[in-house]
Formats: sequence, C-alpha cells, structure tokens
Amino acid sequence: MTTQPVKITKKGQVTIPREIRDKLNATVVYFEVVEGDIMLRAVKDAGGVLSKYAANAGPGVTMKRMKDRAWEEAVYEKAGKEPA
Repeated sequence: MTTQPVKITKKGQVTIPREIRDKLNATVVYFEVVEGDIMLRAVKDAGGVLSKYAANAGPGVTMKRMKDRAWEEAVYEKAGKEPA
C-alpha cells in the first residue's frame, strides 16, 4: 500500500501524488468518512456507469434517458420494489 504525507493548504487543497493519481484512473474523486478514517474514492466515468441502462434501449438512446432509467431503478430499489 502506498502512503505519502501531503500538506493541506490554507484553502484546504492537497496535491494527490502522481503514483496514487495513476492508480485512481479518474479525474473526479469523492471523500468518505469510514470509522474515523478518510477514504478517497474514484468517481467512475458516468457514461461507463450508465452503459447498462443503454443495453436494451435500442440505438440512439440519449444520456438523459440513461440517467432517468438509473434514477427510476434507484427509487424502486429504495422502495423495495421491482422497476417496471
């Protein structure tokens, strides 16, 4: 595991070391607090994440439609129901 100390600027910014950036393979990250530890996680490409919603939608499916389908599924999952 790679660890390396970095300085936090007055603006709350840090530079992620190149070795770690290369392993993230992402341009957007989010931070999560897990049992007092801070986790840095890569946000995967939205197109890749949403591609499963385009699989059965036919040619020319829009990004908006894929996002709408993802939200619908999330709502049904939260309610404990199957999507229509």
